[in-house]
Amino acid sequence: MDLDRTRPLWRQIAAEMISRIQDGTYPPGSRVPSTLELAEEFDVVNATAAKAMRHLREEGWTRGEVGLGPVPG
Repeated sequence: MDLDRTRPLWRQIAAEMISRIQDGTYPPGSRVPSTLELAEEFDVVNATAAKAMRHLREEGWTRGEVGLGPVPG
C-alpha cells in the first residue's frame, strides 16, 4: 500500500488495519502485526506505527493478549 504523504500517516495505517480486520485478513483472536512489523511494512518510523496501533486499541478494534500481542477485539 502506498501512503499519501499529504495526510496523517498514522490515520492511513489505522484505516488499512481496520479494513483488514473487517475483510477477515485478521479474524478475531488472530495476531495482527506488531508496531515494528507495521513500521517496516509501511516504511514509517516506529512512533507513527505505534500511534496507529494505539488508535486501534482505543477504538476497540484490537486488544492486547499476553503471549500473543495485539489481536482483533
